[in-house]
Amino acid sequence: MATVRTKPKRKRRYTEQDLLAMPDDGRKYELVDGRIQAVPTGTRHGWIGFRLAGKVYTVLPDTMRAFDSSTGFRMKQGNIRSPDLSVMDVSRLPEGQPSADFADGAPDLAVEIVSPSENLKDLMQKVFEYFEAGAREVWLLFPERKQVHRYTAPLELEVLHENDTLTGGELLPEFKVRVGELFE
Repeated sequence: MATVRTKPKRKRRYTEQDLLAMPDDGRKYELVDGRIQAVPTGTRHGWIGFRLAGKVYTVLPDTMRAFDSSTGFRMKQGNIRSPDLSVMDVSRLPEGQPSADFADGAPDLAVEIVSPSENLKDLMQKVFEYFEAGAREVWLLFPERKQVHRYTAPLELEVLHENDTLTGGELLPEFKVRVGELFE
């Protein structure tokens, strides 16, 4: 008896245009490996991001621009990532200005506020993508643990605890905050 083999139905690969066409429904979306993924966030997540953005904005050098979580950055493999907060050198922007489209490359600083539902594999993929696309630092904020994981290279990690001070390094020389203050 002969068996008939059918090809598995190929899933559609989504594009940047599909991502741009997503509804403005209050959710945050990213394009990852040809799929559109909703990125889970809650009110605590938004509050932490808002407070951190305020602190960054007050010390932002004229040579840098800060962006919120709705900003998309094109990674080398074609993924579009939207960090919760990002900072980019003006010299990396077209004619020194933000464009209406996604930014090419990662921001110089990408900040992700980690939700309890996110897994380590996906987080590390983001970190590696950011560095591969030009990031100079990546901060992962863990509200549940009151920790910040500060990456200055894909495998160079500094873990900061509640009573440690997070500084902006070369990117934000005047920025500093006690880690615990971010989560209060």
